[in-house]
Amino acid sequence: MTKETKDVIIHPYRLKRKLVLKVKIISDHIKTGEYKSVYLIHGEEAYLRKQYRDKLRVAIIDDDSMNYSYFEGEKLSVREIIDIGNTLPFFSDHRLIIIEDSGFLKSSNEELADYIRNMPDYLIIVMVETETDKRNKVYKAISEVGYVCEMKPQTTATLEKWITGMLKDEKKVIEKAAVERMLQKTGAGMDIIKSEMDKLITYCMDKDVITVADVEAVCTTQTTSHIFDMIAAIASKRQQQALNLYYDLLTLKEPPMRILYMLVRQFNGILQVQDEMSYGKGNADIAKAMGVAPFIVGKYMTQAKYFTREQLKQALADCADIEERVKNGRINDKMGVELMIIKYSTK
Repeated sequence: MTKETKDVIIHPYRLKRKLVLKVKIISDHIKTGEYKSVYLIHGEEAYLRKQYRDKLRVAIIDDDSMNYSYFEGEKLSVREIIDIGNTLPFFSDHRLIIIEDSGFLKSSNEELADYIRNMPDYLIIVMVETETDKRNKVYKAISEVGYVCEMKPQTTATLEKWITGMLKDEKKVIEKAAVERMLQKTGAGMDIIKSEMDKLITYCMDKDVITVADVEAVCTTQTTSHIFDMIAAIASKRQQQALNLYYDLLTLKEPPMRILYMLVRQFNGILQVQDEMSYGKGNADIAKAMGVAPFIVGKYMTQAKYFTREQLKQALADCADIEERVKNGRINDKMGVELMIIKYSTK
């Protein structure tokens, strides 16, 4: 592997370092063996959350199961966590506790916050959360004595280089149009991209160059991409295409109410982009404000041209009305979403 490639991807495929400076700090802690007492790894990018959770676990405790405890879920006992934390490590410098998706960073737990500020020096806690509230007492305690690292969605350019780096390891190259098509199908989630890349590499085992045709043949279009396409069809009044995409999602076993929820999220995204654009903000600044990849913002920008602010607000109100009618049994969920699509795709 060349030095250039190493700068582009993280183990097993290193991401461009200047774009993940906070991650580099965790790497430095691992390299020196000088750890903070507590880490919070949070944010939308699940692939990076899991990767750095595992890197810390291996570096701190490796396969020492006697000094390692793992807790997951929102019904955890803080007292049990504290009791384990206060247990001296057995023939080791450290005891490690990993807590994942606990909800402690959304609804404060004063007992845990106080404990974090007064932990024994042998104990290291790694908390891995999707959602956090910076006003939360546990968050503030970690910020004071530990290290907080937010794993945000990566930029389009970073994802393209990451994909290119993976393929370079396999002695393959990919057409630029093929990379773009792949990201259109997968979205920005690195877990999904990695899974689809593994399929693509296997499919193209005897090929040196990966094309758009290969991506179309192998890579699965994710639900989010279907929703973007559906919104585009609705906005441009291509009613039959919008309905066909809806039926495709139903065939993929997507529940109608989840589709409705995703429509709400898309309409909200378009509305937020319209607001940000009205202040003269560009793609990169909007992506930062919304916490999404820039190419997602680009899609919202394109779709924002087709809707007025009033239409978007009305669409959101109609979605809420359909949800209420479905919950009250006044309309079938499948029909309710279909009526929504028909209303906003009629010329």
